[in-house]
Amino acid sequence: MLIVRRLTKSYRSAQEQVAVLRGVDLDVAAGESVALTGESGSGKSTLLHLIAGLDAADSGEVKLEDVLISGMPDAARAELRRDRLGLVFQQFNLIPSLSVADNLAFQSRIAGKHDAVWQSELIERLGLAALLKRYPEQLSGGQQQRVAIGRALASKPLLLLADEPTGNLDEETADNVLSLARDLVARTGCGFLMVTHSARLAATLDRQVQLHAGLIR
Repeated sequence: MLIVRRLTKSYRSAQEQVAVLRGVDLDVAAGESVALTGESGSGKSTLLHLIAGLDAADSGEVKLEDVLISGMPDAARAELRRDRLGLVFQQFNLIPSLSVADNLAFQSRIAGKHDAVWQSELIERLGLAALLKRYPEQLSGGQQQRVAIGRALASKPLLLLADEPTGNLDEETADNVLSLARDLVARTGCGFLMVTHSARLAATLDRQVQLHAGLIR
């Protein structure tokens, strides 16, 4: 499903070049859930952004199924994110002018993959039924995160990328969210790559990998 090879990324800081990723290799199979761990500043979020095509690597390759993401023009990467990826990052990125119901359905509708039955299940299991008519500014941080997670899952993506998706949630809701993600993996055969600091949550996924000194262990 996902193949990452020899991926490198550096940033300029003050007068020096800082190497964040030094040749990362990573595979995520169809139907597999993988936890990505590592100390703060190890490059976990950078890696997810490169896989999602939100930033460009210095060198190396990222492939999703048969599509080479690295080297794609911006418009093609945006189309790929719309049609094949589910993204949950630490910024919720909800659309302020849309209600919760419309935010949940937004990506699946523009991708032509809306499934009303699946969306109803997401709404129930994420505890969003009473919030559907509200707008993002009327929600708490945890509520916004649940909407963002539901939006990412609604389109049944080929690959779900999540950066600390349960950081603003209580333990019970966090467990429910991961159960939903695992259900999606089981039902559709999608891949799931999640950044987490929680050893407890990481242990619930199929495999754990660690990013250290710019390399996967």
